[in-house]
Amino acid sequence: MIRRYTIATLFLLANAFLASAQELNAKVVINTAQLVNTNTEACETFREKAEEFLNSKQWTTVKYDEVERITCTFNITVNKYSAQDGAFECTLLLNTSRPVWGSSYTTPLYNTRDQHFHFKFDPADQLEYNPENLDNQLIALLAYYAHIIIGMDMDTFAPLGGTTVLQTAEDIVNKAQNLGYSGWSAFNESNNRFALLNDYMDGSMEAIRQMNYTYHRQGLDNLCDSTEKAHKALVESIELLDQARQARSMSNVPQLFTEYKKEELVNIFSKHENQEERERVYSILFAINPSQNNSWEKIKK
Repeated sequence: MIRRYTIATLFLLANAFLASAQELNAKVVINTAQLVNTNTEACETFREKAEEFLNSKQWTTVKYDEVERITCTFNITVNKYSAQDGAFECTLLLNTSRPVWGSSYTTPLYNTRDQHFHFKFDPADQLEYNPENLDNQLIALLAYYAHIIIGMDMDTFAPLGGTTVLQTAEDIVNKAQNLGYSGWSAFNESNNRFALLNDYMDGSMEAIRQMNYTYHRQGLDNLCDSTEKAHKALVESIELLDQARQARSMSNVPQLFTEYKKEELVNIFSKHENQEERERVYSILFAINPSQNNSWEKIKK
């Protein structure tokens, strides 16, 4: 994994790398339990083609070794399907993870729920991504999430390391607004694809991107070698999370982080030796996500 860190750092300085292995190790899982008396053959074909599309394409110019590919799972529940026009209405649960240096542990990288994962698909369709002519909803969805996953991963290996990739995701959002599907517009819900990425990339929220680097690279990755240094960085990362919350109090991004990191946060900070810092972390997490207070209470004890 040392090579991965070097690559991410050089990415910021040079932004020029030779092509190599693909970035994603994605698994697509389709749940058709809600479909009654429906031929699900098209769903299986969609699953196969979507998985191949995500894994076979090289999304950036960054060089990844096979073992460095980012593990992610697209759990897609098909709520409605029309064989007549190939229309799918789905819910996506996206789970991604990142290995922690010097251990066998993997940490959640980015998890989200997309209730508007809607598109049309014909089994004869060939999925081809052309960023200059983005006229297909399914391709837009998959390309968007591919760039989100890679960009978020890069942010954990170097400060603001995923900027270029995430800017491509922003470009996809802007172009996809013309496709006529929900989830891309600034005027939909506050936690749709547009809103979450817009908040994450907003200059006033830069603290949350710095938090991702501090928490993962300076915190988790150092736990095996320098516990004191790592714990200091982890506390600092929660302070950065609080800065982001205060900068944009209506944003769902800080809360989303606490949702998919909840068990890990409790496990880390409940063992922290400094009582004052534990209480400070507790107060921040409670302010961000009071609905999870039963978990946060364990940090103070």
